[in-house]
Amino acid sequence: MFDVGFSELCLIGLVSLLVIGPERLPKVARIAGYWLGKTRNMVASVKEEIKLELRAEEMRQIFKEQSGLQDVQQILDETSNTLKSTLDQPPAESAEQHEPK
Repeated sequence: MFDVGFSELCLIGLVSLLVIGPERLPKVARIAGYWLGKTRNMVASVKEEIKLELRAEEMRQIFKEQSGLQDVQQILDETSNTLKSTLDQPPAESAEQHEPK
């Protein structure tokens, strides 16, 4: 995210030493580190929650697609059974219906 090198860190340390002073600098650094750690932990937990929600949504979509495929499979099975029963009928019945009288 931020590209902070060693020279930038030294400059920040020197400026904070001049502004805050040597007696309060360790306490301020400890407090800043504490809040930085809490912020990182919070961001990591939010990222993890978002990841879990995305996985759950993907699973919902997969289940939804699977249920749609099961419906299509059921329709195909019904059509196949209907065709088989139609083909299993004796051909004499269908010939009598189509003969002119």
